[in-house]
Amino acid sequence: MADLGVINQYNGQRLGITEPISFGGPTEYDVKKTHELEKYLENVGLYEKQEEAVRREEVLGRLDQIVKHWVKTISRAKGLNEQLVQEANAKIFTFGSYRLGVHSPGADIDTLCVGPRHATREEDFFGELHRMLSEMPEVTELHPVPDAFVPVMRFKFNGVSIDLLYAKLSLWVVPEDLDISQDSILQNADEQTVRSLNGCRVTDQILRLVPNIQNFRTTLRCMRFWAKRRGVYSNVAGFLGGINWALLVARICQLYPNALPNMLVSRFFRVYTQWRWPTPVMLCDIEEGSLGLQVWDPRRNPKDRYHLMPIITPAYPCMNSSYNVSASTLRIMTEEFQRGYEICEAMESNKGDWDSLFEPYPFFTAYGNYLQIDINAENADDYQKWKGWVESRLRTLTLKIERHTYNMLQCHPHPGEFTDESKPFHSSYFMGLQSIKEVPAGEREQFDIRMTVDEFKQTVNMYTMWKPGMEIRVSHVRQKKIPAFVFPGGIRPRSTRSSGERKRSLEMKSGLDKLGGGKRRKKENDDTVSGVGLPRLSASLPSISEGGHAGSPISTATSLVKVDHLEMDGSSEANTERTDTEMLHPANNGELDRSVQQSPPLSTASVPSASSNSNEAEKVAIEKMMSGPYGSQQDLPELDELEVDVENAHQVEYSGEAAKLSQETSSVMEAVEIGISGATAAHSSSFANGSLEELEPAELTMPGPVQITAPVQKKPLIRLSFTSLGKATSHGS
Repeated sequence: MADLGVINQYNGQRLGITEPISFGGPTEYDVKKTHELEKYLENVGLYEKQEEAVRREEVLGRLDQIVKHWVKTISRAKGLNEQLVQEANAKIFTFGSYRLGVHSPGADIDTLCVGPRHATREEDFFGELHRMLSEMPEVTELHPVPDAFVPVMRFKFNGVSIDLLYAKLSLWVVPEDLDISQDSILQNADEQTVRSLNGCRVTDQILRLVPNIQNFRTTLRCMRFWAKRRGVYSNVAGFLGGINWALLVARICQLYPNALPNMLVSRFFRVYTQWRWPTPVMLCDIEEGSLGLQVWDPRRNPKDRYHLMPIITPAYPCMNSSYNVSASTLRIMTEEFQRGYEICEAMESNKGDWDSLFEPYPFFTAYGNYLQIDINAENADDYQKWKGWVESRLRTLTLKIERHTYNMLQCHPHPGEFTDESKPFHSSYFMGLQSIKEVPAGEREQFDIRMTVDEFKQTVNMYTMWKPGMEIRVSHVRQKKIPAFVFPGGIRPRSTRSSGERKRSLEMKSGLDKLGGGKRRKKENDDTVSGVGLPRLSASLPSISEGGHAGSPISTATSLVKVDHLEMDGSSEANTERTDTEMLHPANNGELDRSVQQSPPLSTASVPSASSNSNEAEKVAIEKMMSGPYGSQQDLPELDELEVDVENAHQVEYSGEAAKLSQETSSVMEAVEIGISGATAAHSSSFANGSLEELEPAELTMPGPVQITAPVQKKPLIRLSFTSLGKATSHGS
């Protein structure tokens, strides 16, 4: 595989839409550290054993035989002559992490069944094939999802998890040597078939567009593990999923075609720390194609202007794979890129290690206030259906809170679920809450988000397959009251903060002291909500750090407010404990830029100087990539429009009578009030491009066509005042 990059380079084929940043090759030191990294990833269990690999291949072979038998069965049942019956064929393709070669032990296999024009999705795939699978003893946990945006059948075959999609082609006979990478395969295909084919076509195209497949795979394994450890691996939660991370890593491989994985990891953080979203990440130019399918283009398609972090798929029709990202989740990922960059910089100076980079994010000690979303059902089948539906809607709660609080409240969804073993058919989801601005205590304006949560619950309760017992509850919980079942072994850990976390905690405390003193903040946290008698929860953040900026306006239907520099709160009680049990071991990559490093780093003055000069050159090269046709692609829409589009696009679609399920639930909802100063508080006069670092707020915060500046607050401060978010709500209550 190593020769692939050399062949592409010397044949004059450019991989990517720009020239590489550096053609620098590896040194002996890079080779050594990459070998250590590969051994390191193996030791933490990211590679499956040979026995499991063989079992997966056997399962795929057996599944291919099943669909071939299935298509002949339905062909005969439809009255086709015997010749057509014998020629009838279906074929299994793989995509996703398995096809990319980065799957971990026990991971599911994303598969696609391609069938002929007479094999329908509704009657034949979800009908006859489902029946055949249900009668096989080796098939368990069979769960069809025909109404999903990409219809899928999930099951286990001899213990191997399978996600099976279906694509109905316009061909009467599917050839065994079918090449689905050709655009002609999409001719006369329905939308669901186009979506189903997209996974395979994108995966294959990624492998064609990277200079060295093995280096790509190792780097992607590393970055996937990092994203999971830091809690930013989840498409459904509004972060990035497997295909998104693959595209980001592939672009870095294009920019550094001769680099080995340890350097690629470092450059990943360097590039994306400087990336100015919503400048799109693309592996190749977007082609219009000849079939008239819509491709991603914010210059033509207004809906594409809503996307905050576009990562474009390389196969026709090119589309944004990261449409789920919200303002809050983008902010969190940007901060994680910055953290990774700083640690990698320290590692290059032998002042950091891999343990620091892969340290689990201390979610349940990072915030003072959380939302807890509980769901339950009466039996296993109802629970799986209800759980899948609720998970598909959870990110809309983040969007609604962002909109209704004018982006002044940051929502951090935990990408996973938690179960209480004492409660059958029950799951809990959590969302950290944090203010991103501060206003003087005497100038607070209350934001009541009861209606926001009501609206979310009503949307969820409009599930057309709802049955009695399917319930959802949303409540507020303070950090100290987080239920024990979210912690490993059900034991709440003590605070074991790292040095970096202690530093962030001290910085936050220092900021609070400057704003009026920690004692006063503590006293306010202990206040109670007048007339209710429940604890009032206050979250105060330090003011913008030096070198920051005041931000740019967000346009809404009711008022215009300013969003400030996107700084995340440090951990008040940072903790390294988490549900994940894997932990990487130290493997310092210690690498400098390959254009100047010819030997392991030495303690000389010349090495830092050369590295610094190279870093500056790379920054200039990265900056040039932002000036393409999509670099500043949009006059971004109003926030109300944003939510409507993002909520409706790329989601499961349901229809039917559900009005009775959307009644007001205010009677069982208690208040959650967020107090901030002046809903229209703005600081447009303070905005200056010269102070930008990782992000361009003008791009990120969606300025509207008209800007109305309200009186400037001297010390912006947000105060969160919560009571609780509701008791158990039965359906239709």
